[in-house]
Amino acid sequence: MNPIHSTLLFSVLLLILRIQELAEACSCAPAHPQQLICDSALVIRAKISSEKVVPASDDPVDTHKMIRYEIKQIKMFKGFEKLKDVQYVYTPFDSSLCGVKLEANNKKQYLLTGQILHDGKVLIHLCNYIESWDDLSLSQKKSLNQRYQMGCGCKITTCYMVPCSITTPNECLWTDWLIERKLYGHQAKHYACIKRSDGTCSWYRGGPPPEKEFTDISEP
Repeated sequence: MNPIHSTLLFSVLLLILRIQELAEACSCAPAHPQQLICDSALVIRAKISSEKVVPASDDPVDTHKMIRYEIKQIKMFKGFEKLKDVQYVYTPFDSSLCGVKLEANNKKQYLLTGQILHDGKVLIHLCNYIESWDDLSLSQKKSLNQRYQMGCGCKITTCYMVPCSITTPNECLWTDWLIERKLYGHQAKHYACIKRSDGTCSWYRGGPPPEKEFTDISEP
């Protein structure tokens, strides 16, 4: 094997191991924020008012616990057709089951993405995109309103090592790890993969939401 490829492969393995160590037994595949938002049923901006440990189900045999976070919803970006207002979100009590620990001080604002269960409960976990609102870039905040969802028909492929190339017209290559050795780098914070009028997809950077038909695409 080429020495450069060996080094890159070793780095990728270290990244995977680091992610697993941080999340204990919880394992999440790396994904661009846009992809995580597209895959989520609900996307909201909220404060956490309080937390309470509750049973995971009504089954007395089930000993698993959940953390029920009471939230103050500030804005909903996705999920209107299923829920109008969210009062609680639930997460596994154990981090090994991908449980999320949030600051329940009614001060810190979060971007929360998650799934809506059959009983209407909102479930969040470490594999969702959950970030402090203040840590999001201006471009990310603007993209939440429209731009990310305009690209949900696109495929974002993580590029870990060269050679790395597009295999389909609706694909965007996510190169943060390859270039910066971290997942949420410049491309994740400032670019969205948008479908163009001809059906192809390309990275778009910042500014107002693109017009329906646009041709000026900035490549990262």
